[in-house]
Amino acid sequence: MPLLFDSLFSSIALGHLMVDLLNGSRAVLLAYLSVPLGLSNTMLGLISTLYVWGGSLSQPLFGWLTDRLGPRWIAAGGVLWIMIFFSSALLIPGRSALVFLVLASLGSAAFHPAGAMQATLRGRHHYAGRETTAASFFFMFGQLGLFLGPIIAGPLLDQFGPAGLLIPAGFCLPISLNASWQLRQFKPEVGTQVGAAAMLSGSAGRFIFALAGLGALQAWAQQNMITFLPKYLSDLGITPTSYGLVTGLFMGGSALGNVLGGNLADRFGKLRVARTALALASLPLLLVSTVGWSPWLYLLIPLSGMLTGAVNSIVVVLAQRTVPGSMGLASGLILGFIFSTGALGTLLSGPLADAYGFPLVFQLTAGLVVAASLLTFAMRKMQLLSQPTD
Repeated sequence: MPLLFDSLFSSIALGHLMVDLLNGSRAVLLAYLSVPLGLSNTMLGLISTLYVWGGSLSQPLFGWLTDRLGPRWIAAGGVLWIMIFFSSALLIPGRSALVFLVLASLGSAAFHPAGAMQATLRGRHHYAGRETTAASFFFMFGQLGLFLGPIIAGPLLDQFGPAGLLIPAGFCLPISLNASWQLRQFKPEVGTQVGAAAMLSGSAGRFIFALAGLGALQAWAQQNMITFLPKYLSDLGITPTSYGLVTGLFMGGSALGNVLGGNLADRFGKLRVARTALALASLPLLLVSTVGWSPWLYLLIPLSGMLTGAVNSIVVVLAQRTVPGSMGLASGLILGFIFSTGALGTLLSGPLADAYGFPLVFQLTAGLVVAASLLTFAMRKMQLLSQPTD
């Protein structure tokens, strides 16, 4: 696709790859540091939660800054920030390193709304209105980074210790400089920004709350599968190699579904594609809860990942279209909310798994995507967007 060879788009796509590659390395790094630093499981959970929430809850602020300052320094600066603080966490001895690791998450928070906004605009204005397609490719690069992060981090830590992760972190510098150069011509649209109060009032507010609900349900469903599927298969006596592969298939299916969903949404309507994909996703999720360990999982797991992942870029682009004068703020709000509620959802699902078993959690997950699918009917009736979504 010509979009992938567009110099501006590729600069932010590569930025997304590197930001999420470092994000994806976090869990492996913390596991490695847990022994020399004497970190308990409770402490590991706390640091991970602070990292995720630091990179989520601050996204609306950075989106607001993007609307006012333009995407250049926010996107490029976000890549540079995560490189500096992640690298510092690798070099500073003792538990002080954990403070720098958590601060690194602010670079991710800065990059995501600015990058998502610019990817959508590039597809809208330069590729025949293919805004959701462009956003889907942007998010695909992030998912690829999350997939590659732990795969790359493990061998580097084994071979060189924490300093080995300076190798992937170092690639952030040229990518940040390139993004800064490519985005040099883009300025904020003075006088067009929409305030948060205006966004949350009237029909616009109702649509945004409904869209946030859709994103939250979808994120909760995906996080349930990513978090609990490996443990479920481990309890069934499956080897790490096998359940690692199956979990990887879910992530791979999600990345593929994201791109397919973006393309189909530009052709057939955003809400229609979201509704259909989420409704269909309930079927493989229900089957996962009943078949136990079976070769069918090699089909059911990537299929469920593909169908739930098809909605990622659609949710973000709908939020951006709702408040076109404040696309950065809209991107930050929806992305921050999705990331936060996905993590919160797993906290609610965990006790259910302990009390009633994993099959019930997978059945709950199927119910979540059905509820999200039904929510699109209410969104359609609001007739909010200036261009058709269905």
